[in-house]
Order: sequence, then structure tokens, then C-alpha cells
Amino acid sequence: MVARGPSAARCVGVETHMMEILEGRLDASGKRFAIVAARFNSRVVEPLLAAAIDCLQRHGAKADDIVVVRVPGAWEVPMALEELAAAGGYDALVALAVVIRGETPHFDFICKECSHGVARVASSYRLPVGFGVLTCDNSSQAVERAGGKAGNKGWEAAHAALEMAGLVADLRSRGNTGERP
Repeated sequence: MVARGPSAARCVGVETHMMEILEGRLDASGKRFAIVAARFNSRVVEPLLAAAIDCLQRHGAKADDIVVVRVPGAWEVPMALEELAAAGGYDALVALAVVIRGETPHFDFICKECSHGVARVASSYRLPVGFGVLTCDNSSQAVERAGGKAGNKGWEAAHAALEMAGLVADLRSRGNTGERP
């Protein structure tokens, strides 16, 4: 979406009436999505998954345009994302998992490699990947981010993936010329 004029003026104190502002559209109709969801900590992952699916469907995705892939835990999320990206046919992916800090450094290793792996897939395949991997100090924090006071990060990850899918499509339609669509 290209915005010009007063509707584009969201930057407080910044003159934007002649500026071109590109934003992703929140329209999932005709797009395909895959959600990779970990089974570990399923008590928290399930509400994240339900919200991610709800977000995509409320924005026009049909049930048969959403594929859910289950993996054991956060460690396996990047590998599944990479296989989906390599296969092609998706406009965006969503990563969902929950890692809760324990008494050993295991938490740090899993969180670091999962986040790096997700970013690598997005970068390598030039494909939007919504990041809904919760890295929490305790179970209460995780529950709060899966539909509690802190909202639902599954919805937010799907929303970000959807917005980026629209933006990437618009940017690619411009080609390398910088021309307006």
C-alpha cells in the first residue's frame, strides 16, 4: 500500500504530504501460510496457535490456505521453517514455541539458536516469518503472553507475518526501478 497526503501523516511533527510511505496490507485472502508450532509447553503454545489461526482467518485466509506443522520443541522450529520455505508456495510463515528458563544454561542455547535459525530462514529465502517464540523467565510470564494481560503473541506474530507478506509483495511489484506500482 502506498500512502500519500494527510492519511500518510503519522509522524508527529514531520511533514509527509509529499512523501511516499509503503505499508503492508492486512489482507490474507488468496495467500498461503504455514505455522510451525512446538508441542513442548503445549499448555501455552495451544492458545498462541489458536490466536495465530484466528488472526489469519479474520483477515481473509481460508482454512485450507493455512498449514500447521507440529514439531517437538523450539530447537526444531527453524528446521521445519527451512523445509517449508525451500518447498515454496507460502506467502509467509509463523514460528510458535515457548521456552521457559530453568536452572541451567540450556535455556540460553535454545533461545539463541531458535531465534537465529528463524532469522536465517527469513533472510535466506526472503520470506516473512512471524516470530512468536516466547522466551520467559517463568510459566506466569508465558501464560500472560498467550492471552493474558500482555495480549497474545501468537496473534501478533501472525499479524506481523501477514503485514510483511503484503509489504514484500508490493515491494517486489515495484521491481528494481523504484517506480510506483
